[in-house]
Parts: sequence; structure tokens; C-alpha cells
Amino acid sequence: MTAWQDWLLSERPQSRRQAALGRVYAGWRQFACNRLALVGLAIVLGLVALALFAPLLAPDSPTVGDLAGARLLAPSATHWFGTDDQGRDILSRVVWGSRITLQVVVLVAVLAAPIGLLVGTVAGYAGGWLDATLMRVTDIFLAFPRLILALAFVAALGPGIGNAVLAIAITSWPPYARIARAETLTLRQADYISAVRLIGASPARIVLRHIMPLCLSSVIVRVTLDMAGIILTAAGLGFLGLGAQPPSPEWGAMIANARQFVLDQWWVAAAPGAAIFVVSLGFNLLGDGLRDALDPKAQR
Repeated sequence: MTAWQDWLLSERPQSRRQAALGRVYAGWRQFACNRLALVGLAIVLGLVALALFAPLLAPDSPTVGDLAGARLLAPSATHWFGTDDQGRDILSRVVWGSRITLQVVVLVAVLAAPIGLLVGTVAGYAGGWLDATLMRVTDIFLAFPRLILALAFVAALGPGIGNAVLAIAITSWPPYARIARAETLTLRQADYISAVRLIGASPARIVLRHIMPLCLSSVIVRVTLDMAGIILTAAGLGFLGLGAQPPSPEWGAMIANARQFVLDQWWVAAAPGAAIFVVSLGFNLLGDGLRDALDPKAQR
């Protein structure tokens, strides 16, 4: 073992920075032991690379095709995934569609996770009527299937990718609130929280500075595991015409457009369907690996 590893894994760190880096390194070692988690990480990183370099990787335009001479062509050396009913290259549309998928999952995570974390920690720390009120609101959202509730919000807000992201975010925060509340209930009576309270820290400071950071790892794991559901919900909205609007190359909308050709020209629906499957699988594998790596009981 090198001196650098000895420094990172020291049982008596000399600074907060050394302790933090040591926890990150130990978590990475735990994560790297799971080969399926590494496969999930590779898939997610591939999605990010595909989205960032879409203009360079896509061989043709995702929205303009040769309707006269390239309609519904089977996969070939010219068009690897074939073409659709508008003569557009399906590979190019799948590549550009990765941008929409990545945009959806990132925006939903950025919007929903902080809301759920804040609601859960405040409810768990405050208790009483505030806890009861916030949890009953959470229960109302949990009582409806996510896709059905998202459909209701999109129907009220109007179709479009922005409204779809907002609708999915509104329906995604309750599980994070439940997890954060459960973590907070176990933390609020801890000795170090009592010590902070005794030195005069306000409830807001205790929640924001001392409880939220400790709940963050559990929320991150749940967010990662929920990414597959978010992708499927976004694809479902696109399939119903309530997500990204034509000619945007959104994977769910591509499958909806391919319904009438699925028996004879199977490749039109196969490519976006496979993309949804692979990316959803990648996020699930990554979430499983993060759960094992960030669980203190699993640390060896």
C-alpha cells in the first residue's frame, strides 16, 4: 500500500480535508468492488458523453430527412439504425435524444431532491403539527401513481418539455421527503445535535448545517435509483404527445411515431426502445452500487 493510500485511510486524520478525502476514497473502493456498478457508471458516463458530443457523433440532421429517397430504410452501412417515415436517420435522432433525456433527469433531480430533503428534515426535526401537516401532504402525492399525476399536471400546464420536467419534479419529491424524515428522526436526539442546540444554534441552522448533510447520502442513492422511473415517465409523456413536441428527437415520441410501422419496419421503434432500456438499466446498476458504497453498515 502506498503512502498516499496510508494517508487517505488513516484512522486518525489530521484535518477535516483528510477525513473527507478518506471517506471518499473508502467509498470508491467499496463501489469499485461491484462490477455491475462499474457497468452502470460506464453507461451513465456514455450517456453524458453522447449528449455533450452529439453534434460530432450524429452523422445526419435529427430533424431533416430525405422523404423522397430515404424513407423507412432498413439498417445498413449508410444508416446504422435505419431511417424513419420522414427519411430521418434514426441513429442521429437517438444521439440527439440523449440530450433531452439527460436534461430531463438532471432538471428533475435538481428540482425534486432539494424540495424533498427540505420538507423531510423540517418535518422530522420540528415534529408536532408541522410534521403531521407536511407528511399528510406527502401522503396525498404518494397516493397517486407518478405517471397519472404527471399527466394531470401536464394537462393543466400544457404540452412541452419544460412543463413535463416541472410535472415530473412535482410528483417525484415525496419519496425523498420520507427518507429524509426517517433519517432526521434518528438524528435529532443524537448527542452532537444536543450539543449544537445547547450552544445556542437556531433550529434553522441545525437543520441546514448539521442534519441535511447527514441525510444527503440516502437521498442521493434514492435519486439515482429513481432516474430509471423518471426516464420512463418522461418517455411516457412523450409517447402520449405531452412531452417534447415534434420534430424534437425525444425517445418516447419516437416510439409513438413508430407504432404504425412496428410489425414491418421494426427498427424504427427498436432503437429508441433499446436506448431507454440501456440507460434505465445503467442508472439502476449505478444506484445499487452507490447504495452499497454510501451505506455505513456496509463499510468494511
